Amino acid sequence: MNIIGKKYIFLSVSGVLVLASLVFIAVFGFKPGIDFTGGTSWQIKLEDKVATEDSLKDFFSSELKVEEAIIYKEISSQSFIVKLPHISEENHQVYLTSLSKKFGNVEELKFGSIGPTIGKQLKSKAIWATIFVLLAISIYVAISFRKVSFPVKSWKYGVVTLISLFHDVIIPSGLLAVLGFWKGIEIDANFVVALLVIMGFSVHDTIVVFDRIRENLLLRRANKSFDEVVNESINQTMARSINTSLTLVLVLVAMVVFGAVPLRLFVLIILVGTIMGTYSSIFVASPILTIWHKFGYNNKK
Repeated sequence: MNIIGKKYIFLSVSGVLVLASLVFIAVFGFKPGIDFTGGTSWQIKLEDKVATEDSLKDFFSSELKVEEAIIYKEISSQSFIVKLPHISEENHQVYLTSLSKKFGNVEELKFGSIGPTIGKQLKSKAIWATIFVLLAISIYVAISFRKVSFPVKSWKYGVVTLISLFHDVIIPSGLLAVLGFWKGIEIDANFVVALLVIMGFSVHDTIVVFDRIRENLLLRRANKSFDEVVNESINQTMARSINTSLTLVLVLVAMVVFGAVPLRLFVLIILVGTIMGTYSSIFVASPILTIWHKFGYNNKK
């Protein structure tokens, strides 16, 4: 399969997806959860089956004097998820008692409260963790490929890996921006964990292809161009990359369909990132390497 010969088609597909994701993020932005902003997330199940989102919101507004309450129903468990500003344990018990008097027995399925200061610290640490991982992976790849600095400098492998990782995380991020706008989906610490998982899997796939390129460059014959060596390397590793990714994709799809509701978004982000990571390792990273070589100092080799 002549992947390098059709590289501009594959890169155009990626370019459209990345551009669309950047537009979605710029226009819609992300809807931060309480992990990053501070606040309270409370999942409750009421004895009163007639209770609705509107009746609960009216109760919080009129009886508890909480105007900022965001309430939506969780269909699978027939419970309500209530988003509030940060409240103390004392207020938590007061609200629980008031709810019990109004709606009967209240079953608490989940309660979490984070102060705004801690939320800002988590947000800052999450951003720095992501940046550190990206840079560390790029440096590692550059050092690992120092023995094949001809015809492409070893540091370029690291930069191309960084571009590939950006591609793999920005597309799931764009999807989450859309979901946040249309469905009110919030990002939390799990989103950051999902991005780090995507990076780890994606860089593994990319390094497999680059490593085969390295081997073939050391053994290549004089009559083979750099593009031919790269294309041959991609074809030699494609079946392995796709089969490895497919096994993970099948598991993730099963988890999205049959898994626990709180984990579905987390798994969905990893699923999209895994698919994009497999695509980028074959159709993005190596083609970018050949384009860089073409305009480089040793482009005739």
